[in-house]
Amino acid sequence: MANASPTQKVAVVTGASRGIGKGIALRLGAEGCAVACVARTLGDGDSHLEGSLEGTVREIEAAGGSAIPVVADLSAEDLDATVIIEQAVSAFGPVDFLINNAAAAYYTPYADISAKRIDIAYRVNVRTPWLLGQAVLPAMLARGSGSILNISSGSARHLVGPPFALGQTGGAAVYGGSKAFLDRATTGGAAELHGTGVSLNCLTPEAAVATPGAHARIDLAATGHIVEPMDTMVEAAWLLLRSDPAVVTGRIAYSLSLLHEFDQPVYDRTGKTLVEGWQPADFPLDRLKFPAG
Repeated sequence: MANASPTQKVAVVTGASRGIGKGIALRLGAEGCAVACVARTLGDGDSHLEGSLEGTVREIEAAGGSAIPVVADLSAEDLDATVIIEQAVSAFGPVDFLINNAAAAYYTPYADISAKRIDIAYRVNVRTPWLLGQAVLPAMLARGSGSILNISSGSARHLVGPPFALGQTGGAAVYGGSKAFLDRATTGGAAELHGTGVSLNCLTPEAAVATPGAHARIDLAATGHIVEPMDTMVEAAWLLLRSDPAVVTGRIAYSLSLLHEFDQPVYDRTGKTLVEGWQPADFPLDRLKFPAG
């Protein structure tokens, strides 16, 4: 496959076989980026959940974009992150955008979770994003530009009590703890990289997002919470990726609040059609959990 054109951005998106990762990959392809889609599930039917890398790549290419599948187990103890990045570089050239979206979302109670699952959660949610970031950084720093975006979770926020309000996911001790680690690593890394032309941010859904993985774990209808469309998360991700790294970096951003702050119109994953009912004016400050300021 030919390298990307000199003006085309190159993106690596993990967890791109389904859910938020797939949505971001599709939007980046629609915006003209060449996309390396990373996940374990190569073909349709390879997982109990709907979605595959081949499916995501087909959709990007059908819309006129460029994409490749990169099969990788991001939980592997011996993972070599440079191999993943080298595949993207070999296909398209140096990476401009890295989106660390893949996650191991375990909600097993604190007293019951196994050492194996603790290890996997921290490999996928902390170590792998960090190693992939290190793998793309040399070329980004040499060019003086680039953006690394980590997808976090509202579970990272500290529970306050007693009394404690526990939902369907309990205390989310392992998942939330690993995402809190990711948040803090992001702000620390951003501080060290500030002024280099490389941004490092975290993005969290403000409300629940109806992904295949979420439906498999939680009864979203029973939570009573607002469910935001995939498009608001995708739009917020695209906003952070293309923002000025001298100004927008070190953010622990929440999707709807970020879009409200920048008064950013929300488009669908084609980047062409406005999403009815989910424009910034449609979610005023009293509906936002974490408004700027």
